[in-house]
Amino acid sequence: MPMQTMPKPLFKTPNLLQIAMPMGGLGAGCVCLNGYGGLQDFSIRHRPHNSALPDTHRPTHAAFAVLHLKNGPAKLLEGPIPIEKIYNQGLKAQGFRQGQYEGIPRFANAEFENGFPFGHVRLHHDDVPLNVEITGWNPFIPLDDISSGLPCAMLEYKFENRSSKTVEFEFSTHLSHLAAPLKVTTFNAILPATAGQGGGIHFWNDLPPHDEDFGTAALYSLSPDPKIKAMWFRGGWFDAMSVLWRELSSGTFRENNGDLESEPDARNGGSILHAATLEAGQSITFPIAICWHFPNSRQSYGLDAACASACDCAPTWRPFYAGQWKDAGQVAQHVAENYAVLREKTHRFADALWDSTLPAPVLDAIASNLAILKSPTVLRLENGNVWGWEGCFTDAGCCSGTCTHVWNYAQAMPHLFPALERTLREQELLRSRDERGHVNFRAALPDGSPPHSYHAAADGQLGGILKLWRDFHICGDEKWLQSLFFAAKSSLDFCIETWDPQRCGALFEPHHNTYDIEFWGPDGMCGTIYIGALAAFADLARELGHDGAPYEELARRGAQFLDEQLWNGEFYAQKVQWEGLRDTSFAQKMAEVDESSAETLKLQKAEGPKYQYGTGCLSDGVIGAWMAQIYGIEAPFNRGRIRENLRAIFTHNFKNDLSDHVCTQRPGYAHGSEAGLLLCTWPRGEKPTLPFVYSDEVWTGIEYQVASHLIEEGLVEQGLAIVSAVRARYDGRVRNPFNEYECGSYYARAMASYALLNSLSGFRYDAVSQTLFFGPKVEVKGEFRTFFCVASGYGTLALRGDELEIELIDGELVVKRAILTLGGESRDITWHLRDK
Repeated sequence: MPMQTMPKPLFKTPNLLQIAMPMGGLGAGCVCLNGYGGLQDFSIRHRPHNSALPDTHRPTHAAFAVLHLKNGPAKLLEGPIPIEKIYNQGLKAQGFRQGQYEGIPRFANAEFENGFPFGHVRLHHDDVPLNVEITGWNPFIPLDDISSGLPCAMLEYKFENRSSKTVEFEFSTHLSHLAAPLKVTTFNAILPATAGQGGGIHFWNDLPPHDEDFGTAALYSLSPDPKIKAMWFRGGWFDAMSVLWRELSSGTFRENNGDLESEPDARNGGSILHAATLEAGQSITFPIAICWHFPNSRQSYGLDAACASACDCAPTWRPFYAGQWKDAGQVAQHVAENYAVLREKTHRFADALWDSTLPAPVLDAIASNLAILKSPTVLRLENGNVWGWEGCFTDAGCCSGTCTHVWNYAQAMPHLFPALERTLREQELLRSRDERGHVNFRAALPDGSPPHSYHAAADGQLGGILKLWRDFHICGDEKWLQSLFFAAKSSLDFCIETWDPQRCGALFEPHHNTYDIEFWGPDGMCGTIYIGALAAFADLARELGHDGAPYEELARRGAQFLDEQLWNGEFYAQKVQWEGLRDTSFAQKMAEVDESSAETLKLQKAEGPKYQYGTGCLSDGVIGAWMAQIYGIEAPFNRGRIRENLRAIFTHNFKNDLSDHVCTQRPGYAHGSEAGLLLCTWPRGEKPTLPFVYSDEVWTGIEYQVASHLIEEGLVEQGLAIVSAVRARYDGRVRNPFNEYECGSYYARAMASYALLNSLSGFRYDAVSQTLFFGPKVEVKGEFRTFFCVASGYGTLALRGDELEIELIDGELVVKRAILTLGGESRDITWHLRDK
């Protein structure tokens, strides 16, 4: 399959409707750039604030920009509002008064280009002689979690004179008071210029410094000679916007320093204006920063029940950025002083990622889902630890605690920010584990030890052992491994004793998993994770001079059991079992069922426990083999059968058209004529009356996991077909290309898409042995080029014939050996470092 550099995704009407690209810091909140150039979804207070949130009569946060041509019209620097939003996302019968600027004249045409972490909106209007491009971004620099965690959104407004005449105009940008909760006195002041140019507005309130609503915000221009209105007109109803528009459209902008008295019901905000003159063909760019700083949160999860019921008991915690900068004004000044460097480093990362010969849908899937790291799904505590939701509802996170079996799939953070990923291993093994070895699969917020009254999640707890191996081999830090080794042993031994007490190498006892139910009896999904975890831990034990043989032997028995007991000639199934177990609860319950029992009990007596998959073909039914394969763990799987299992998954579960598919669960993930990979099918019949609860759904995280595994096993066309289907569904019209949702928006499992990069390129770096592995899974004609990132640096790899060129963009890379695998054959290869 010949490869060539692919263009970035470009969206035009009607595919601008759902676009909302997060711009913010990792764990610091975000503001979204929408498809037509506007800003929405100000999720800046440690919780989501997505556009589907029902609005009150009080206008929500607003940020917008205006162009005024001298002796000509003034226009909002946005394209047309999609007609679907006029009613559905406005105040409906209230006639749309979200930001009070929606009725301002706009540009006639807009298009959006996705180059995440950059988003580009281009505006055009026949009567405006300027080409306008809006670029939204936030620092995204691999391995630099400080810069990548800045609580700010960057915007660049570029104007180019396409006419043959001189054009004079005014550009202005506007921000409502982001630190203005109801019934609180607010303040505004001018932020002085930094490094001799620019200036802006600082917003704050008079709440006590430890109040959850205390905070600051800033609007800052990096261009010289700004005119600043630090506070809008103080009036009721629509007065502030009416007066502001009158000034902007007539060229009579009035400055003030913000010391005017703020009236309680007035719409507070501030504005910055620049005047410019462009000769024919000239252009100018105005960089703008929107910054926020809310240093307190009282969100808490996983606390003692008695404590959690008392609202005064919830502890206050601080976000990581609050320990780096004292307020939003300081953030703005930091941005201004370092803007060129931050932009250059982010641009170098973006260029390295996108300037690749990987297929376009793959690049799209990888880059777009990195936005999850900048979304409200991810929080970061003052001590630097990461904590995540599974996803985000409109006004709150969904499913707390960096859920281990959801984050099992996510592969972006361990490669791009490995130090942050290691904090998750420390949370699991040191604070979420009790003396028995039980790991609560939902970590507490703020940092601490959660209760252990709920059952463990087999896939999540065992997956943690595999991820410990991965993270150690990414960083190569033996002291870090030593600090977690005995905790990991305790965790794994708990799993063995709880679910495999007979040491058969299979999970017989009922085991909770990512489908929010328990599997009764051994299955391929959790079973392969178990085998992979045993093999991984045996290797880690040997690395530290301990005896890994018992775990290695148990892994071997598990692989044998998998082949002898669960293989049906096409794929690994589940052997549903409830009798002869240590857990006799179901058997005892069934013994009491009679004609007077509830119908669900009668059904279970006839079919067995609810919510199993039995003889079904489960899409992530060999996920443990995938994890071992992409991490580099030598596990005793039957690779031939794993490959056949993957073929069966694609054959039975991938549908090019779902029009005739029945889904009584949550059909909005893939619907109608769309294509997608079903979670499970029963090609041999015997589908339970009540299969596991999500079985007929389509989840992008599992689609990417399966696609990556198919590619790893040489089934490249099938893997790419799945990826193409996913990205076709997230087309901007039906769904947001930056928001692959599952149980909530910006769902963490979707970061499985990053695995596609390593699977297609065959790239892996083992920091322990300092060995670089490479092996494109596609036909290489001329050149194969891809991005890479290791714990010590990042850059690009280019393969030309037998020569491997490494361009290191930042950091360092120690390579003692480079191994190239093509056509199933591996050999050492020469390489050289390209000068920066």
